[in-house]
Amino acid sequence: MTERPESSSEARSAAGAGPGPAGTQAHNGRTTGPGTAPAATGAATTKPSVDTPPVFEIEKLTVRYGGKLAVHDVSFDITEKRITALIGASGCGKSTFIRSLNRMNDLIPSATVEGSVRYHGQNLYASEVDAVQVRKRIGMVFQKPNPFPKSIYDNIAFGPRVLGMDGNMDEMVERALRRGALWDEVKDRLKTNAFGMSGGQQQRLCIARALATDPDVLLMDEPASALDPISTGHIEDLMFELKERYSIVIVTHNMQQAARVSDMTAFFTVVVDEASGHRHGEVVEYDETEKVFTNPSDERTEAYVTGRVG
Repeated sequence: MTERPESSSEARSAAGAGPGPAGTQAHNGRTTGPGTAPAATGAATTKPSVDTPPVFEIEKLTVRYGGKLAVHDVSFDITEKRITALIGASGCGKSTFIRSLNRMNDLIPSATVEGSVRYHGQNLYASEVDAVQVRKRIGMVFQKPNPFPKSIYDNIAFGPRVLGMDGNMDEMVERALRRGALWDEVKDRLKTNAFGMSGGQQQRLCIARALATDPDVLLMDEPASALDPISTGHIEDLMFELKERYSIVIVTHNMQQAARVSDMTAFFTVVVDEASGHRHGEVVEYDETEKVFTNPSDERTEAYVTGRVG
C-alpha cells in the first residue's frame, strides 16, 4: 500500500518548510473533468479511455499570485505508472500547475490555491497534511541542474538524513544512483564535489536525489531544456525506465519530446482578460498523447502541435 502524507511538525522544522497549506479549498466534489467544458472559456477536453487508476485527481484547481489569476479551473486525472506531458506556450501556467501537485507553491507567500488536488484519494491541501511529507512522496526535478555544493554521496543522502529515514545510508545512496542511471559512472568518486560533473550527469544526480526519499511520483519541470541532445537522450531513456516504478509528470516546450516520451498529454493555453489585459492559463485538452498529436479534439490544440501558433 502506498504511504500517505502524514502530519509531522518535526519533519517540517527539519526541512524548513512553511507552516500549513498555501490556500483554501473553495470547491468540493468533482464537477468538472476531462470531457467537460469549463464555463469561463469553453475549453474542450476529452475523457481519456484509460484503465490505469489515477494517482492525482485534480478538481477545479485555481491558483493566484498576489490575487492575480495564474491558473484557472483545471480539472483532470493523472494516471499511475505513466508519463504525462504538460505542453503549451510560455506563461500558460504549466509550471504553476505542476508545483501545485506537491505544494511547492506553499513556498510563495502570495500564492493561494482553490479547488482540490487528491493524491491516491487524499486531499493534499487538507489542513492536517504536512507539506514536507507530501514532497517526500512526490519528488521534483527542476529545469536547470541544481546540485548542492556537496559531494555526490552527500547530495543523495541529504533527503533521507533530513527526513530521518531508517536504513543503511550506503545502500540508499547506491539504490538511488542506480535508479538514476548514474551509479556506474560515479561509484568510484562518491566523495568528490558534485559540481565537477557534466551538466547531464548533474541533472541525473538531481533525479537520483529526488528518488532517494522513495517517492512514487516524479515531477519534472523542463528537465532537459538546458542540456545537449546526447544528455537529453539519456534523460528520456531514464524516464522510460522509471515509469515502470513511478508516475511521472513532465513540463516540456519540446513537442517532439512530448510525443516521444509521454503516454498522456495536457495542452494548456494562455487566456487574456479583455478588460484588464491580465493573462492566465487554462487547460484546453487532455487525452492520450497519440490522439492529442494526430487527432486533437480542439482546433487550438491542432494549431499549437502543428506549429501554426506558438
